[in-house]
Amino acid sequence: MSKQQYKQEGFESLAKEQLLYPQEQLAMVKKDRKKLTIGIPREKSSNEKRVALRPEAVEILVNNGHEFIVETQAGEGGKFTDQQYSEAGAMIVYSDKEIYECDIIIKIEPPTLEEVEYMKPGTTIISALQIAKLNPEYLKTLIRKKIIAIAFEFLEDQVGAMPIVRAMSEIAGSTVMLIAAEYLSSENDGKGLILGGVTGVPPSKVVIIGAGTVGEYAARTALGMGAELKVFDKSIYRLRRLKYAINSHQIFTSTLDTMMLSEAISRADVVIGAMRGEGVRSPFIVTEDMVASMKPNSVIVDVSIDQGGCFETSELRTLKSPTFKKFGVIHYCVPNIASRVARTSATALSNILTPYLIEIGETGGIEDMIFANTWFMKGVYAYRGHLTNPYIARKFDIPFKELAFLTAGRML
Repeated sequence: MSKQQYKQEGFESLAKEQLLYPQEQLAMVKKDRKKLTIGIPREKSSNEKRVALRPEAVEILVNNGHEFIVETQAGEGGKFTDQQYSEAGAMIVYSDKEIYECDIIIKIEPPTLEEVEYMKPGTTIISALQIAKLNPEYLKTLIRKKIIAIAFEFLEDQVGAMPIVRAMSEIAGSTVMLIAAEYLSSENDGKGLILGGVTGVPPSKVVIIGAGTVGEYAARTALGMGAELKVFDKSIYRLRRLKYAINSHQIFTSTLDTMMLSEAISRADVVIGAMRGEGVRSPFIVTEDMVASMKPNSVIVDVSIDQGGCFETSELRTLKSPTFKKFGVIHYCVPNIASRVARTSATALSNILTPYLIEIGETGGIEDMIFANTWFMKGVYAYRGHLTNPYIARKFDIPFKELAFLTAGRML
């Protein structure tokens, strides 16, 4: 063997041995965990009985090093007591002004103008947005106060799903048929029908508009009660997915053919509106003429009312005054159907929000969370003096700034 070959083989052997040695790598520098001060105010609206976090969730977050301030009676609608929150590690306060001094506020309904004024600049509010109630004055106040506002309706997870919308839709879909059954009864001046059918009596006729999550869970409940069911949606894919998910051939499905929809509505005892908009506004699907063709004392439940409604005759109502009649048809148009089952809703919300809040703390704070995760960023509609949701900006003719540009500016 030549000297040159020996050297070459020696280097190769040494290189192979080197691969077996432990390799040093640069470790990721993890930011210090940030202690969050989180406030849970009591909902002022009599229309809202939910609370965003139940005591068990507060206890988990307190054990992760975070501080909670809870306004007295905040959990009353879900039958959670002040004592339960106190035992979970939260401080109970009796003034809403103290709550709004926290860095992060979590509530169900969007804060009132008065509540926004209590907040210090840079406060983060995580709540529902409720487009149907939104107005320019509220948005301009958020901008002036430089509030970071995150909406339940836009908030996504790592796979692009909208977990809060999905959870509340499941609850609403399961509850909506019980509401319809209630208002079909003679006790509520309905048609005096049972929702479903019994031996020798034809089943009641139910039409569901929208084959999304609400439509799916409403269809499950209607079928379980024995109703004759028709489901309409503009997407043939969603209709197929619905039939596959329910695994039933008893459902009539159709795309939004105007003549077929009109005929189905004119014969229906119950019509459920569960059509979400592509942006944040639900499209009108059912015209006044279609509603006028319905039988007297039939029932409409417009689940999409929080986005403006998908019936031309819909009008926003509250839990204290949930219904009205138009063309002799009972309309139920309350935006937060999930509030009727406040304890179930609180559990579902806690299961979603608790991991978010833990990750916010571990990431280094709300702003680091926003700019490190594009999926979380999509929930932000106002950021430190700028409106960052293009649809809302166009709707209310308010200047808009792309949040990604603010990201770039922040990194300079």
